[in-house]
Amino acid sequence: MLNENKSDESFMLEALRQATYAFKEDEVPVGCVIVKDGKIITKAYNQVEKLKDPTAHAEILAITQACGELGNKWLYDCTLYVTIEPCLMCAGALILSRIKRVVFGARDEKTGAFGSKIDITKTKLNHDIEVNCGILSDECGDIMTEFFRKKRVKVSE
Repeated sequence: MLNENKSDESFMLEALRQATYAFKEDEVPVGCVIVKDGKIITKAYNQVEKLKDPTAHAEILAITQACGELGNKWLYDCTLYVTIEPCLMCAGALILSRIKRVVFGARDEKTGAFGSKIDITKTKLNHDIEVNCGILSDECGDIMTEFFRKKRVKVSE
Protein backbone atom coordinates (compact mmCIF):
# COMPACT_ATOMS: atom_id res chain seq x y z
CA MET A 1 0.00 0.00 0.00
CA LEU A 2 2.82 2.42 0.80
CA ASN A 3 4.36 1.91 -2.63
CA GLU A 4 1.01 2.59 -4.33
CA ASN A 5 0.65 5.87 -2.42
CA LYS A 6 4.21 6.85 -3.28
CA SER A 7 3.48 6.16 -6.96
CA ASP A 8 0.24 8.09 -6.69
CA GLU A 9 2.15 11.07 -5.34
CA SER A 10 4.84 10.94 -8.00
CA PHE A 11 2.29 10.76 -10.80
CA MET A 12 0.27 13.55 -9.20
CA LEU A 13 3.42 15.69 -9.10
CA GLU A 14 3.65 15.32 -12.88
CA ALA A 15 -0.03 16.29 -13.20
CA LEU A 16 0.77 19.33 -11.06
CA ARG A 17 3.62 20.23 -13.44
CA GLN A 18 1.10 20.11 -16.27
CA ALA A 19 -1.21 22.41 -14.29
CA THR A 20 1.69 24.84 -13.97
CA TYR A 21 1.97 24.98 -17.77
CA ALA A 22 -1.73 25.87 -17.93
CA PHE A 23 -1.24 28.56 -15.27
CA LYS A 24 1.59 30.13 -17.27
CA GLU A 25 -0.63 30.22 -20.36
CA ASP A 26 -3.47 31.88 -18.40
CA GLU A 27 -5.60 28.73 -18.56
CA VAL A 28 -7.43 27.34 -15.53
CA PRO A 29 -4.56 25.34 -14.01
CA VAL A 30 -5.68 21.75 -14.31
CA GLY A 31 -3.19 19.11 -15.36
CA CYS A 32 -3.31 15.38 -15.73
CA VAL A 33 -1.43 12.29 -16.80
CA ILE A 34 -2.58 8.84 -17.81
CA VAL A 35 -0.55 5.88 -16.59
CA LYS A 36 -0.49 2.30 -17.86
CA ASP A 37 1.74 -0.42 -16.43
CA GLY A 38 3.46 2.09 -14.16
CA LYS A 39 4.45 4.42 -17.02
CA ILE A 40 3.04 7.76 -18.11
CA ILE A 41 1.59 7.35 -21.60
CA THR A 42 0.24 10.87 -21.97
CA LYS A 43 0.27 14.29 -20.30
CA ALA A 44 -2.14 17.17 -20.79
CA TYR A 45 -3.37 20.44 -19.33
CA ASN A 46 -6.37 22.68 -19.89
CA GLN A 47 -6.30 24.47 -23.24
CA VAL A 48 -9.82 25.89 -23.40
CA GLU A 49 -8.68 29.46 -24.11
CA LYS A 50 -5.86 28.54 -26.45
CA LEU A 51 -8.00 26.22 -28.59
CA LYS A 52 -11.19 28.25 -28.09
CA ASP A 53 -12.90 24.98 -27.26
CA PRO A 54 -14.98 24.49 -24.09
CA THR A 55 -14.27 20.74 -24.23
CA ALA A 56 -10.47 21.16 -24.18
CA HIS A 57 -10.17 20.13 -20.55
CA ALA A 58 -6.99 18.35 -19.50
CA GLU A 59 -8.83 15.06 -19.02
CA ILE A 60 -10.47 15.12 -22.45
CA LEU A 61 -7.18 15.95 -24.18
CA ALA A 62 -5.40 13.20 -22.24
CA ILE A 63 -8.06 10.61 -23.06
CA THR A 64 -7.85 11.43 -26.77
CA GLN A 65 -4.04 11.23 -26.74
CA ALA A 66 -3.98 7.99 -24.73
CA CYS A 67 -6.48 6.29 -27.05
CA GLY A 68 -4.31 7.32 -30.00
CA GLU A 69 -1.17 6.09 -28.25
CA LEU A 70 -2.73 2.72 -27.45
CA GLY A 71 -4.61 2.41 -30.75
CA ASN A 72 -7.78 1.59 -28.84
CA LYS A 73 -10.89 3.42 -27.66
CA TRP A 74 -10.72 1.66 -24.29
CA LEU A 75 -8.34 2.62 -21.50
CA TYR A 76 -8.61 -0.60 -19.52
CA ASP A 77 -5.90 -0.94 -16.90
CA CYS A 78 -5.08 2.78 -17.07
CA THR A 79 -5.16 5.36 -14.29
CA LEU A 80 -5.81 9.05 -14.81
CA TYR A 81 -4.19 11.44 -12.31
CA VAL A 82 -5.71 14.92 -12.31
CA THR A 83 -5.12 17.87 -10.04
CA ILE A 84 -8.79 18.77 -9.58
CA GLU A 85 -11.90 16.61 -9.34
CA PRO A 86 -13.26 16.07 -12.86
CA CYS A 87 -16.42 17.85 -13.99
CA LEU A 88 -19.46 15.98 -15.30
CA MET A 89 -18.31 16.18 -18.94
CA CYS A 90 -14.92 14.70 -18.07
CA ALA A 91 -16.43 12.10 -15.73
CA GLY A 92 -18.71 10.96 -18.54
CA ALA A 93 -15.79 10.69 -20.94
CA LEU A 94 -13.82 8.71 -18.37
CA ILE A 95 -16.69 6.24 -18.03
CA LEU A 96 -17.01 5.95 -21.82
CA SER A 97 -13.26 5.31 -22.09
CA ARG A 98 -13.54 2.46 -19.56
CA ILE A 99 -10.63 3.83 -17.55
CA LYS A 100 -9.90 1.67 -14.54
CA ARG A 101 -9.00 4.29 -11.97
CA VAL A 102 -9.16 8.05 -11.37
CA VAL A 103 -6.97 9.77 -8.80
CA PHE A 104 -7.52 13.44 -8.14
CA GLY A 105 -5.97 16.01 -5.86
CA ALA A 106 -8.39 18.71 -4.71
CA ARG A 107 -12.15 18.57 -4.66
CA ASP A 108 -14.18 20.96 -6.83
CA GLU A 109 -17.25 22.00 -4.87
CA LYS A 110 -18.73 23.88 -7.85
CA THR A 111 -18.51 21.29 -10.63
CA GLY A 112 -16.93 18.11 -9.23
CA ALA A 113 -18.63 14.94 -10.46
CA PHE A 114 -16.96 12.39 -8.18
CA GLY A 115 -18.67 13.37 -4.95
CA SER A 116 -18.53 17.14 -4.53
CA LYS A 117 -21.42 18.44 -6.65
CA ILE A 118 -22.69 15.07 -7.82
CA ASP A 119 -21.30 11.55 -7.71
CA ILE A 120 -21.36 9.89 -11.10
CA THR A 121 -20.16 6.62 -9.56
CA LYS A 122 -23.58 6.23 -7.91
CA THR A 123 -25.53 6.46 -11.16
CA LYS A 124 -25.20 2.75 -12.01
CA LEU A 125 -23.85 3.33 -15.49
CA ASN A 126 -22.24 0.61 -17.61
CA HIS A 127 -18.74 0.98 -16.13
CA ASP A 128 -17.41 1.40 -12.61
CA ILE A 129 -14.34 3.50 -11.92
CA GLU A 130 -12.17 3.15 -8.85
CA VAL A 131 -11.73 6.65 -7.41
CA ASN A 132 -9.09 7.94 -5.00
CA CYS A 133 -9.04 11.57 -3.91
CA GLY A 134 -6.89 13.83 -1.80
CA ILE A 135 -3.45 13.04 -3.22
CA LEU A 136 -1.43 16.28 -2.81
CA SER A 137 -4.75 18.06 -2.29
CA ASP A 138 -3.19 21.14 -0.68
CA GLU A 139 -0.75 21.69 -3.54
CA CYS A 140 -3.44 21.05 -6.16
CA GLY A 141 -5.88 23.40 -4.46
CA ASP A 142 -3.24 26.09 -3.90
CA ILE A 143 -2.49 26.53 -7.61
CA MET A 144 -6.21 27.02 -8.32
CA THR A 145 -6.56 29.49 -5.46
CA GLU A 146 -3.54 31.47 -6.68
CA PHE A 147 -4.82 31.51 -10.28
CA PHE A 148 -8.23 32.89 -9.37
CA ARG A 149 -6.73 35.33 -6.84
CA LYS A 150 -4.62 36.80 -9.65
CA LYS A 151 -7.67 36.95 -11.91
CA ARG A 152 -9.58 38.93 -9.28
CA VAL A 153 -6.66 41.33 -8.84
CA LYS A 154 -6.54 41.99 -12.61
CA VAL A 155 -10.29 42.64 -12.73
CA SER A 156 -10.15 45.12 -9.86
CA GLU A 157 -7.27 47.12 -11.38
